[in-house]
Amino acid sequence: MLALNADVNPDRCRIVGLVGAVALTAGGLTAGALPVRDTPLPTSGRGALGLLCAYFGLVLLIAAWWWLGRAVRSPRPPAPRELLTTLAVWAAPLLLGPPLFSRDVYSYLAQGAMVDARLDVYTHGPALLGGPLAAEVAPVWQHTPAPYGPVFLAVAARAADLVPAGLAPTGVPADVLGMRLVALLGVVLMALFLPLLADRCGVPRPAALWLGALNPLVLLHLVAGAHNDALMLGLLGAGLVAALGGMPLRAAVLVTLAALVKAPAALGLLAVAALWSGHVSGRARGLRAAALTCAVALATTGLVTAVTGTGYGWLATLSTPVSPGNWSLTSGLGRLSGALLDAAGTGLGDLAVPVWRWCGLAATAVAVAVLWLRRARLGPVYALALSLLAVFVLGPAFRPWYALWGLFLIAAAAPDGRVRRWAAAGSAVLALALLPSGSPPDGMQLTLAVGGGALALLALWWMFEMSDPATLPSRTRTAS
Repeated sequence: MLALNADVNPDRCRIVGLVGAVALTAGGLTAGALPVRDTPLPTSGRGALGLLCAYFGLVLLIAAWWWLGRAVRSPRPPAPRELLTTLAVWAAPLLLGPPLFSRDVYSYLAQGAMVDARLDVYTHGPALLGGPLAAEVAPVWQHTPAPYGPVFLAVAARAADLVPAGLAPTGVPADVLGMRLVALLGVVLMALFLPLLADRCGVPRPAALWLGALNPLVLLHLVAGAHNDALMLGLLGAGLVAALGGMPLRAAVLVTLAALVKAPAALGLLAVAALWSGHVSGRARGLRAAALTCAVALATTGLVTAVTGTGYGWLATLSTPVSPGNWSLTSGLGRLSGALLDAAGTGLGDLAVPVWRWCGLAATAVAVAVLWLRRARLGPVYALALSLLAVFVLGPAFRPWYALWGLFLIAAAAPDGRVRRWAAAGSAVLALALLPSGSPPDGMQLTLAVGGGALALLALWWMFEMSDPATLPSRTRTAS
Protein backbone atom coordinates (compact mmCIF):
# COMPACT_ATOMS: atom_id res chain seq x y z
CA MET A 1 0.00 0.00 0.00
CA LEU A 2 1.30 3.45 -0.92
CA ALA A 3 1.18 6.39 1.48
CA LEU A 4 2.26 10.03 1.31
CA ASN A 5 4.05 11.62 4.21
CA ALA A 6 3.72 15.27 5.18
CA ASP A 7 6.93 16.46 3.47
CA VAL A 8 5.27 18.64 0.83
CA ASN A 9 6.89 21.40 -1.18
CA PRO A 10 4.39 24.32 -1.35
CA ASP A 11 6.10 25.76 -4.43
CA ARG A 12 5.56 22.54 -6.34
CA CYS A 13 1.93 22.47 -5.22
CA ARG A 14 1.57 26.01 -6.56
CA ILE A 15 2.96 24.96 -9.95
CA VAL A 16 0.73 21.89 -10.19
CA GLY A 17 -2.32 23.98 -9.30
CA LEU A 18 -1.37 26.61 -11.88
CA VAL A 19 -1.11 23.94 -14.57
CA GLY A 20 -4.53 22.70 -13.50
CA ALA A 21 -6.05 26.19 -13.60
CA VAL A 22 -4.60 26.86 -17.05
CA ALA A 23 -5.90 23.51 -18.38
CA LEU A 24 -9.33 24.17 -16.85
CA THR A 25 -9.46 27.61 -18.45
CA ALA A 26 -8.34 26.24 -21.81
CA GLY A 27 -10.98 23.54 -21.67
CA GLY A 28 -13.58 26.11 -20.74
CA LEU A 29 -12.97 27.96 -24.03
CA THR A 30 -15.06 25.27 -25.73
CA ALA A 31 -16.77 23.47 -22.82
CA GLY A 32 -17.60 26.35 -20.45
CA ALA A 33 -20.77 28.41 -19.96
CA LEU A 34 -20.18 30.27 -23.22
CA PRO A 35 -22.47 32.73 -24.98
CA VAL A 36 -25.09 30.79 -26.90
CA ARG A 37 -23.67 31.75 -30.29
CA ASP A 38 -20.23 30.42 -29.34
CA THR A 39 -21.26 27.14 -27.72
CA PRO A 40 -20.18 24.05 -29.72
CA LEU A 41 -22.20 20.84 -29.53
CA PRO A 42 -21.08 18.74 -26.53
CA THR A 43 -20.45 15.81 -28.84
CA SER A 44 -18.40 17.81 -31.35
CA GLY A 45 -14.63 17.42 -31.46
CA ARG A 46 -14.02 20.83 -29.89
CA GLY A 47 -16.60 20.33 -27.16
CA ALA A 48 -15.35 16.85 -26.28
CA LEU A 49 -11.70 17.90 -26.20
CA GLY A 50 -12.57 20.92 -24.08
CA LEU A 51 -14.44 18.83 -21.52
CA LEU A 52 -11.58 16.32 -21.36
CA CYS A 53 -9.07 19.14 -20.84
CA ALA A 54 -11.26 20.91 -18.26
CA TYR A 55 -11.62 17.87 -16.03
CA PHE A 56 -7.92 17.10 -16.41
CA GLY A 57 -7.18 20.57 -15.03
CA LEU A 58 -9.89 20.34 -12.37
CA VAL A 59 -8.45 17.17 -10.85
CA LEU A 60 -4.92 18.64 -10.91
CA LEU A 61 -6.16 21.76 -9.12
CA ILE A 62 -7.97 19.77 -6.42
CA ALA A 63 -4.94 17.52 -5.91
CA ALA A 64 -2.60 20.51 -5.59
CA TRP A 65 -4.93 22.07 -2.99
CA TRP A 66 -5.17 18.81 -1.05
CA TRP A 67 -1.40 18.35 -0.89
CA LEU A 68 -0.93 21.97 0.07
CA GLY A 69 -3.17 21.19 3.00
CA ARG A 70 -0.63 18.63 4.16
CA ALA A 71 1.99 21.38 4.19
CA VAL A 72 -0.39 23.63 6.15
CA ARG A 73 -0.80 20.91 8.79
CA SER A 74 2.96 20.31 9.06
CA PRO A 75 5.12 21.70 11.90
CA ARG A 76 6.37 24.47 9.57
CA PRO A 77 3.32 25.61 7.55
CA PRO A 78 3.60 28.13 4.70
CA ALA A 79 3.24 31.76 5.76
CA PRO A 80 -0.10 33.49 5.04
CA ARG A 81 1.63 35.65 2.43
CA GLU A 82 2.76 32.53 0.55
CA LEU A 83 -0.77 31.16 0.61
CA LEU A 84 -2.24 34.41 -0.67
CA THR A 85 0.33 34.38 -3.47
CA THR A 86 -0.77 30.86 -4.34
CA LEU A 87 -4.40 32.01 -4.37
CA ALA A 88 -3.53 34.80 -6.81
CA VAL A 89 -1.54 32.44 -9.07
CA TRP A 90 -4.35 29.89 -9.22
CA ALA A 91 -7.06 32.50 -9.72
CA ALA A 92 -5.36 34.48 -12.51
CA PRO A 93 -6.09 32.08 -15.42
CA LEU A 94 -9.67 31.59 -14.24
CA LEU A 95 -10.21 35.34 -14.02
CA LEU A 96 -9.36 35.76 -17.72
CA GLY A 97 -11.29 32.74 -18.99
CA PRO A 98 -14.97 32.22 -19.84
CA PRO A 99 -17.64 31.64 -17.17
CA LEU A 100 -17.52 28.10 -15.78
CA PHE A 101 -19.91 25.72 -14.02
CA SER A 102 -22.98 28.00 -14.21
CA ARG A 103 -24.78 30.50 -16.44
CA ASP A 104 -25.86 32.61 -13.45
CA VAL A 105 -23.54 35.46 -14.44
CA TYR A 106 -25.79 36.10 -17.45
CA SER A 107 -28.81 36.25 -15.15
CA TYR A 108 -27.04 38.83 -13.00
CA LEU A 109 -26.25 40.97 -16.04
CA ALA A 110 -29.78 40.70 -17.41
CA GLN A 111 -31.22 41.71 -14.03
CA GLY A 112 -28.81 44.65 -13.88
CA ALA A 113 -29.91 45.71 -17.37
CA MET A 114 -33.54 45.50 -16.25
CA VAL A 115 -32.76 47.83 -13.35
CA ASP A 116 -31.16 50.26 -15.80
CA ALA A 117 -34.24 50.03 -18.03
CA ARG A 118 -36.49 50.62 -14.98
CA LEU A 119 -38.17 47.23 -15.35
CA ASP A 120 -39.36 45.60 -12.14
CA VAL A 121 -36.93 42.71 -11.56
CA TYR A 122 -38.98 41.54 -8.58
CA THR A 123 -42.07 40.95 -10.71
CA HIS A 124 -40.68 39.84 -14.06
CA GLY A 125 -37.90 37.56 -15.26
CA PRO A 126 -35.21 38.39 -17.86
CA ALA A 127 -37.52 37.30 -20.68
CA LEU A 128 -39.25 40.68 -20.38
CA LEU A 129 -35.95 42.41 -21.19
CA GLY A 130 -35.57 40.52 -24.46
CA GLY A 131 -32.61 40.85 -26.77
CA PRO A 132 -29.26 39.03 -26.88
CA LEU A 133 -28.51 39.36 -23.16
CA ALA A 134 -31.78 37.78 -22.05
CA ALA A 135 -31.17 34.95 -24.53
CA GLU A 136 -28.03 33.97 -22.59
CA VAL A 137 -30.03 33.29 -19.41
CA ALA A 138 -30.73 29.62 -18.67
CA PRO A 139 -34.31 28.65 -19.66
CA VAL A 140 -35.25 27.74 -16.08
CA TRP A 141 -34.62 31.37 -14.97
CA GLN A 142 -36.09 33.20 -17.98
CA HIS A 143 -39.35 34.00 -16.17
CA THR A 144 -38.04 34.01 -12.60
CA PRO A 145 -37.95 37.31 -10.67
CA ALA A 146 -34.64 38.24 -9.02
CA PRO A 147 -34.20 36.88 -5.47
CA TYR A 148 -31.33 39.29 -4.69
CA GLY A 149 -31.28 42.44 -2.61
CA PRO A 150 -30.89 46.04 -3.79
CA VAL A 151 -27.15 46.20 -3.04
CA PHE A 152 -26.36 43.47 -5.53
CA LEU A 153 -28.77 44.71 -8.19
CA ALA A 154 -27.23 48.16 -8.02
CA VAL A 155 -23.79 46.62 -8.48
CA ALA A 156 -24.99 44.39 -11.34
CA ALA A 157 -26.48 47.41 -13.11
CA ARG A 158 -23.01 48.99 -13.18
CA ALA A 159 -20.96 45.87 -13.94
CA ALA A 160 -20.97 46.45 -17.69
CA ASP A 161 -19.31 49.83 -17.16
CA LEU A 162 -16.34 48.46 -15.21
CA VAL A 163 -14.37 47.17 -18.19
CA PRO A 164 -14.12 48.89 -21.59
CA ALA A 165 -14.90 46.41 -24.35
CA GLY A 166 -11.45 46.78 -25.89
CA LEU A 167 -9.74 45.65 -22.69
CA ALA A 168 -11.67 42.40 -22.25
CA PRO A 169 -9.79 39.16 -23.09
CA THR A 170 -10.66 37.48 -26.36
CA GLY A 171 -13.81 35.42 -25.99
CA VAL A 172 -14.87 37.05 -22.69
CA PRO A 173 -17.51 39.80 -23.01
CA ALA A 174 -16.65 43.00 -21.15
CA ASP A 175 -19.79 42.85 -19.02
CA VAL A 176 -19.00 39.28 -17.93
CA LEU A 177 -15.49 40.36 -16.94
CA GLY A 178 -16.99 43.30 -15.04
CA MET A 179 -19.24 40.96 -13.09
CA ARG A 180 -16.26 38.74 -12.38
CA LEU A 181 -14.32 41.72 -11.03
CA VAL A 182 -17.17 42.28 -8.58
CA ALA A 183 -16.88 38.66 -7.47
CA LEU A 184 -13.11 39.06 -7.25
CA LEU A 185 -13.62 42.02 -4.91
CA GLY A 186 -15.65 39.71 -2.69
CA VAL A 187 -12.89 37.08 -2.74
CA VAL A 188 -10.31 39.74 -1.84
CA LEU A 189 -12.45 40.80 1.13
CA MET A 190 -12.78 37.16 2.18
CA ALA A 191 -9.00 36.67 2.03
CA LEU A 192 -8.35 39.90 3.96
CA PHE A 193 -10.79 39.33 6.80
CA LEU A 194 -10.43 35.55 7.14
CA PRO A 195 -7.06 35.75 8.98
CA LEU A 196 -8.47 38.39 11.34
CA LEU A 197 -11.48 36.21 12.09
CA ALA A 198 -9.18 33.24 12.65
CA ASP A 199 -7.05 35.23 15.11
CA ARG A 200 -10.09 36.06 17.20
CA CYS A 201 -11.36 32.48 17.10
CA GLY A 202 -8.03 30.85 17.95
CA VAL A 203 -7.46 29.17 14.59
CA PRO A 204 -4.03 29.34 12.86
CA ARG A 205 -4.06 31.70 9.91
CA PRO A 206 -2.60 29.21 7.39
CA ALA A 207 -5.27 26.63 8.23
CA ALA A 208 -8.04 29.21 7.84
CA LEU A 209 -6.73 30.51 4.51
CA TRP A 210 -6.23 27.03 3.08
CA LEU A 211 -9.78 25.87 3.83
CA GLY A 212 -11.64 29.17 3.41
CA ALA A 213 -9.84 31.11 0.64
CA LEU A 214 -7.86 28.59 -1.44
CA ASN A 215 -10.77 26.15 -1.35
CA PRO A 216 -11.49 24.82 -4.89
CA LEU A 217 -15.12 25.92 -4.51
CA VAL A 218 -13.92 29.52 -4.13
CA LEU A 219 -11.80 29.29 -7.28
CA LEU A 220 -14.35 27.42 -9.38
CA HIS A 221 -17.58 29.13 -8.41
CA LEU A 222 -16.69 32.53 -7.01
CA VAL A 223 -13.80 33.41 -9.38
CA ALA A 224 -14.57 31.36 -12.50
CA GLY A 225 -18.34 31.34 -11.97
CA ALA A 226 -18.55 34.98 -10.75
CA HIS A 227 -21.25 34.19 -8.19
CA ASN A 228 -22.57 36.96 -5.99
CA ASP A 229 -21.97 34.77 -2.92
CA ALA A 230 -18.42 36.17 -3.00
CA LEU A 231 -19.58 39.72 -2.30
CA MET A 232 -22.01 38.46 0.33
CA LEU A 233 -19.30 36.51 2.17
CA GLY A 234 -16.76 39.34 1.90
CA LEU A 235 -19.16 41.80 3.54
CA LEU A 236 -20.21 39.20 6.12
CA GLY A 237 -16.58 38.58 7.05
CA ALA A 238 -15.95 42.32 7.39
CA GLY A 239 -19.00 42.67 9.63
CA LEU A 240 -18.00 39.82 11.90
CA VAL A 241 -14.47 41.20 12.30
CA ALA A 242 -16.02 44.55 13.29
CA ALA A 243 -18.32 42.82 15.79
CA LEU A 244 -15.45 40.88 17.36
CA GLY A 245 -13.39 44.08 17.45
CA GLY A 246 -15.94 45.93 19.59
CA MET A 247 -17.62 47.91 16.79
CA PRO A 248 -21.17 46.50 16.82
CA LEU A 249 -22.82 49.43 15.02
CA ARG A 250 -20.46 49.12 12.06
CA ALA A 251 -20.86 45.35 12.20
CA ALA A 252 -24.66 45.55 11.97
CA VAL A 253 -24.41 47.85 8.93
CA LEU A 254 -21.93 45.59 7.12
CA VAL A 255 -23.84 42.39 7.80
CA THR A 256 -27.07 44.05 6.65
CA LEU A 257 -25.34 45.07 3.43
CA ALA A 258 -24.29 41.43 2.99
CA ALA A 259 -27.91 40.34 3.46
CA LEU A 260 -28.97 42.94 0.88
CA VAL A 261 -26.75 41.09 -1.56
CA LYS A 262 -28.11 37.67 -0.67
CA ALA A 263 -30.54 36.85 2.14
CA PRO A 264 -28.74 34.00 4.02
CA ALA A 265 -26.23 36.53 5.39
CA ALA A 266 -29.06 37.89 7.59
CA LEU A 267 -28.27 35.06 10.01
CA GLY A 268 -25.06 36.97 10.73
CA LEU A 269 -27.17 39.52 12.62
CA LEU A 270 -27.61 36.85 15.32
CA ALA A 271 -23.84 36.85 15.84
CA VAL A 272 -23.74 40.65 15.86
CA ALA A 273 -26.49 40.81 18.50
CA ALA A 274 -24.75 38.16 20.62
CA LEU A 275 -21.47 40.08 20.52
CA TRP A 276 -23.19 43.46 21.02
CA SER A 277 -24.71 42.20 24.27
CA GLY A 278 -21.22 42.21 25.76
CA HIS A 279 -21.08 45.97 25.28
CA VAL A 280 -24.51 46.74 26.76
CA SER A 281 -24.89 47.34 30.48
CA GLY A 282 -27.84 46.67 32.71
CA ARG A 283 -30.45 43.94 32.81
CA ALA A 284 -31.87 42.18 29.72
CA ARG A 285 -28.67 42.88 27.83
CA GLY A 286 -29.48 40.28 25.21
CA LEU A 287 -32.87 41.79 24.40
CA ARG A 288 -31.45 45.30 24.26
CA ALA A 289 -28.64 44.20 21.97
CA ALA A 290 -31.11 42.37 19.71
CA ALA A 291 -33.32 45.47 19.55
CA LEU A 292 -30.36 47.70 18.68
CA THR A 293 -29.19 45.26 15.98
CA CYS A 294 -32.68 45.14 14.45
CA ALA A 295 -32.95 48.93 14.51
CA VAL A 296 -29.65 49.40 12.70
CA ALA A 297 -30.53 46.68 10.17
CA LEU A 298 -33.91 48.24 9.42
CA ALA A 299 -32.43 51.73 9.10
CA THR A 300 -29.69 50.46 6.76
CA THR A 301 -32.23 48.57 4.65
CA GLY A 302 -34.48 51.59 4.34
CA LEU A 303 -31.63 53.91 3.37
CA VAL A 304 -30.15 51.53 0.79
CA THR A 305 -33.56 50.83 -0.73
CA ALA A 306 -34.30 54.54 -1.01
CA VAL A 307 -30.94 55.23 -2.67
CA THR A 308 -31.14 52.35 -5.16
CA GLY A 309 -34.85 52.82 -5.92
CA THR A 310 -35.45 49.09 -6.43
CA GLY A 311 -38.19 48.82 -3.82
CA TYR A 312 -38.95 46.02 -1.38
CA GLY A 313 -40.09 43.45 -3.90
CA TRP A 314 -37.15 41.20 -2.99
CA LEU A 315 -39.01 40.27 0.22
CA ALA A 316 -41.63 38.52 -1.91
CA THR A 317 -39.05 36.72 -4.07
CA LEU A 318 -37.22 35.08 -1.15
CA SER A 319 -39.28 31.97 -1.94
CA THR A 320 -37.60 31.62 -5.36
CA PRO A 321 -35.37 28.72 -4.18
CA VAL A 322 -38.57 26.79 -3.38
CA SER A 323 -39.49 26.71 -7.09
CA PRO A 324 -40.31 23.27 -8.56
CA GLY A 325 -37.21 23.19 -10.79
CA ASN A 326 -34.75 23.28 -7.89
CA TRP A 327 -33.11 20.18 -6.46
CA SER A 328 -32.06 19.62 -2.87
CA LEU A 329 -31.92 16.87 -0.27
CA THR A 330 -35.54 17.50 0.71
CA SER A 331 -36.87 17.84 -2.84
CA GLY A 332 -35.08 14.61 -3.79
CA LEU A 333 -36.73 12.81 -0.89
CA GLY A 334 -40.03 14.37 -1.92
CA ARG A 335 -39.73 13.13 -5.49
CA LEU A 336 -38.86 9.64 -4.30
CA SER A 337 -41.74 9.62 -1.80
CA GLY A 338 -44.10 10.97 -4.47
CA ALA A 339 -43.15 8.19 -6.87
CA LEU A 340 -43.77 5.58 -4.18
CA LEU A 341 -47.13 7.11 -3.25
CA ASP A 342 -48.19 7.22 -6.90
CA ALA A 343 -47.12 3.62 -7.38
CA ALA A 344 -49.25 2.68 -4.36
CA GLY A 345 -52.22 4.47 -5.93
CA THR A 346 -52.77 6.84 -2.99
CA GLY A 347 -53.20 9.96 -5.11
CA LEU A 348 -50.99 11.87 -2.66
CA GLY A 349 -47.84 11.96 -4.77
CA ASP A 350 -48.17 15.67 -5.62
CA LEU A 351 -48.06 16.57 -1.93
CA ALA A 352 -44.78 14.80 -1.20
CA VAL A 353 -42.35 17.46 -2.48
CA PRO A 354 -44.05 20.42 -0.72
CA VAL A 355 -44.32 18.46 2.54
CA TRP A 356 -40.67 17.44 2.47
CA ARG A 357 -39.60 20.99 1.68
CA TRP A 358 -41.54 22.36 4.62
CA CYS A 359 -40.04 19.63 6.79
CA GLY A 360 -36.59 20.77 5.62
CA LEU A 361 -37.35 24.39 6.48
CA ALA A 362 -38.65 23.36 9.89
CA ALA A 363 -35.58 21.21 10.51
CA THR A 364 -33.37 24.13 9.53
CA ALA A 365 -35.14 26.41 12.01
CA VAL A 366 -34.77 23.81 14.78
CA ALA A 367 -31.07 23.28 13.98
CA VAL A 368 -30.37 27.02 14.05
CA ALA A 369 -32.25 27.39 17.35
CA VAL A 370 -30.32 24.53 18.95
CA LEU A 371 -27.00 25.92 17.75
CA TRP A 372 -27.75 29.36 19.18
CA LEU A 373 -28.78 27.89 22.49
CA ARG A 374 -25.27 26.38 22.58
CA ARG A 375 -23.46 29.48 21.31
CA ALA A 376 -21.79 30.10 24.67
CA ARG A 377 -19.84 26.86 24.21
CA LEU A 378 -19.40 27.07 20.45
CA GLY A 379 -18.78 30.79 20.12
CA PRO A 380 -20.99 33.02 17.94
CA VAL A 381 -18.93 32.72 14.76
CA TYR A 382 -18.78 28.91 14.89
CA ALA A 383 -22.49 28.74 15.73
CA LEU A 384 -23.18 30.95 12.71
CA ALA A 385 -20.97 28.73 10.52
CA LEU A 386 -22.89 25.59 11.48
CA SER A 387 -26.21 27.42 11.07
CA LEU A 388 -25.35 28.42 7.50
CA LEU A 389 -24.20 24.88 6.80
CA ALA A 390 -27.59 23.63 8.03
CA VAL A 391 -29.29 26.04 5.61
CA PHE A 392 -27.18 24.58 2.79
CA VAL A 393 -27.86 20.93 3.68
CA LEU A 394 -31.56 21.18 4.60
CA GLY A 395 -32.63 24.15 2.47
CA PRO A 396 -34.87 24.06 -0.60
CA ALA A 397 -32.09 24.49 -3.20
CA PHE A 398 -28.74 22.74 -3.55
CA ARG A 399 -25.83 24.38 -5.34
CA PRO A 400 -22.18 23.44 -4.65
CA TRP A 401 -21.19 27.06 -4.01
CA TYR A 402 -23.88 27.38 -1.32
CA ALA A 403 -21.64 25.18 0.83
CA LEU A 404 -19.24 28.12 1.07
CA TRP A 405 -21.74 29.98 3.27
CA GLY A 406 -20.76 27.71 6.13
CA LEU A 407 -17.31 26.60 4.97
CA PHE A 408 -15.94 30.15 4.94
CA LEU A 409 -16.70 30.57 8.65
CA ILE A 410 -15.84 26.96 9.55
CA ALA A 411 -12.38 27.73 8.18
CA ALA A 412 -12.10 30.67 10.59
CA ALA A 413 -13.75 29.25 13.70
CA ALA A 414 -13.91 25.44 13.80
CA PRO A 415 -11.36 23.75 16.06
CA ASP A 416 -9.01 21.22 14.53
CA GLY A 417 -10.85 17.94 14.27
CA ARG A 418 -13.61 16.07 12.52
CA VAL A 419 -15.61 19.07 11.29
CA ARG A 420 -12.63 20.57 9.47
CA ARG A 421 -11.70 17.20 7.94
CA TRP A 422 -15.25 16.62 6.69
CA ALA A 423 -15.41 20.20 5.38
CA ALA A 424 -12.22 19.65 3.36
CA ALA A 425 -13.36 16.29 1.99
CA GLY A 426 -16.79 17.67 1.13
CA SER A 427 -15.21 20.58 -0.72
CA ALA A 428 -13.15 18.22 -2.89
CA VAL A 429 -16.21 16.12 -3.73
CA LEU A 430 -18.48 19.10 -4.46
CA ALA A 431 -15.82 20.59 -6.74
CA LEU A 432 -16.37 17.63 -9.09
CA ALA A 433 -20.17 17.87 -9.06
CA LEU A 434 -20.82 20.06 -12.13
CA LEU A 435 -19.76 20.19 -15.74
CA PRO A 436 -17.91 23.35 -16.86
CA SER A 437 -20.99 24.32 -18.89
CA GLY A 438 -23.22 24.10 -15.81
CA SER A 439 -25.62 21.79 -17.66
CA PRO A 440 -26.63 18.27 -16.55
CA PRO A 441 -24.29 15.62 -18.01
CA ASP A 442 -25.27 12.93 -20.49
CA GLY A 443 -23.51 9.59 -20.76
CA MET A 444 -20.88 10.78 -23.24
CA GLN A 445 -20.05 13.90 -21.23
CA LEU A 446 -19.75 11.88 -18.05
CA THR A 447 -17.37 9.49 -19.80
CA LEU A 448 -15.24 12.38 -21.05
CA ALA A 449 -15.15 13.94 -17.58
CA VAL A 450 -14.05 10.68 -16.00
CA GLY A 451 -11.47 10.25 -18.75
CA GLY A 452 -10.04 13.71 -18.14
CA GLY A 453 -9.81 13.04 -14.41
CA ALA A 454 -8.14 9.68 -15.04
CA LEU A 455 -5.54 11.33 -17.26
CA ALA A 456 -4.80 13.81 -14.47
CA LEU A 457 -4.32 10.98 -11.98
CA LEU A 458 -2.01 9.24 -14.46
CA ALA A 459 0.00 12.46 -14.84
CA LEU A 460 0.26 12.80 -11.06
CA TRP A 461 1.39 9.18 -10.73
CA TRP A 462 4.07 9.78 -13.37
CA MET A 463 5.16 12.94 -11.56
CA PHE A 464 5.66 11.04 -8.32
CA GLU A 465 7.46 8.20 -10.03
CA MET A 466 9.77 10.21 -12.25
CA SER A 467 10.43 13.49 -10.43
CA ASP A 468 13.05 14.22 -7.82
CA PRO A 469 11.60 12.98 -4.50
CA ALA A 470 13.33 15.84 -2.67
CA THR A 471 10.96 18.36 -4.25
CA LEU A 472 7.75 16.34 -3.93
CA PRO A 473 5.84 14.51 -1.24
CA SER A 474 8.12 11.54 -0.66
CA ARG A 475 6.60 8.09 -0.95
CA THR A 476 6.99 5.25 1.46
CA ARG A 477 5.96 1.66 0.98
CA THR A 478 4.37 -0.18 3.84
CA ALA A 479 3.05 -3.66 4.02
CA SER A 480 -0.65 -3.98 3.30
